[in-house]
Amino acid sequence: MNRNILQRLAWYPVCLGLTVALFTGCGDSSRLPPTLILISLDGFRWDYFEKAETPNLDRLADTGVKARGLIPAFPSKTFPNHYSIITGLYPENHGIVSNTMFDPVTNDTFLIHDQSAVSNGRWYGGEPLWATAEKQGQVSATLFWVGSEAEISGTRPTYWHEYDHDMPHAERVNQVLTWLDLPPDRRPTLICMYLPDIDDGGHQGTSSPALITALQKVDSTLGMLFDGLIQRGIMEEINIIVLSDHGMVDTDSTRVIILDEYVDLDQAGVIDWTPVLGLWPPNELRDQIYRALKNAHPQLQIYLREEIPDRFHYSTHHRIPPIVGIADEGWSIASKAYFERNPSYFNAGSHGYDNRLSSMRGIFIARGPAFRDGLEIAPFQNIHLYALVSKVLNLEPATSDGQLDSLKRILR
Repeated sequence: MNRNILQRLAWYPVCLGLTVALFTGCGDSSRLPPTLILISLDGFRWDYFEKAETPNLDRLADTGVKARGLIPAFPSKTFPNHYSIITGLYPENHGIVSNTMFDPVTNDTFLIHDQSAVSNGRWYGGEPLWATAEKQGQVSATLFWVGSEAEISGTRPTYWHEYDHDMPHAERVNQVLTWLDLPPDRRPTLICMYLPDIDDGGHQGTSSPALITALQKVDSTLGMLFDGLIQRGIMEEINIIVLSDHGMVDTDSTRVIILDEYVDLDQAGVIDWTPVLGLWPPNELRDQIYRALKNAHPQLQIYLREEIPDRFHYSTHHRIPPIVGIADEGWSIASKAYFERNPSYFNAGSHGYDNRLSSMRGIFIARGPAFRDGLEIAPFQNIHLYALVSKVLNLEPATSDGQLDSLKRILR
């Protein structure tokens, strides 16, 4: 028997043994319109599969499409990349240029733990997928995705939650399944779900016990979700994409650049520290600060905003700082005082580095009626996902930086 058929049949025994499946028929594609669950496993590096047993993710990949890495946008941080995934735009075009930002037009600062900023739609440019769906008559639901707590260009998801880092995984799964149980006119066709555990564990080190525990926990959570889909007889009708926003690399306290060895911190105007340094000095001090830092440390590349290499797509937005520093892989940037108070902080894991580095790559797995079986593909940029999801949901996409062409081969 064909290997792909055997892999796909691996989902069926549980399904066929359940009463609900006897009523609905396993894989009866007439029941649901094109529907997609988009799941982010924050910080899941592309090679973490080697760190722990992940049977549910493995089965999903074996019966679907798996990339050998998902290339983040620069900087390879959480907020810029979740919003790039959902809009198909580079950060310089959607405006979420870092986890911490200063806007010189409004004189405001964006912090990811500031609810008033996170829920303010004026920070977010572009058109997120849920807005594309809602504008074209589809229902969307988000369970913690960057931007989903804000009204963006007058549109919100039909269903959304204020971020709760500590919401139990079982409750998250139950919420997704509850949405799928709704009557057809209220049931979402796009569901976005976010899990932070692997990023939390990876920040303690890419081989830390905390990371291994997180990998096992998240895989078990996905198993709960898949069991719920099987029980409803819709596992074969739902398109599922599991991805991550970035990877992770180990750092240590012997690889720290002490910024105040080169400039006066009171003059430098530090808005973002590590590993991408963002400086907003007074205009009259910009060139002085720049000259003091340029070539000051061999593991720190310093650019004026207009000098940043084109490949980063990180120069045109007014929230990008006038001076940007990029630490080499595994290096950190700190003040002398902070380093002396918290040296152990730098014996950990970090991300945000050059997005070309393999250590910064995330994951991409897709399975469902829209996707081919048992296919492995090369790494690709995450900006193409907006066009891909739009195609799966029969949506007319808004203008983006990504293209569907590079991913057409993964579709049936």
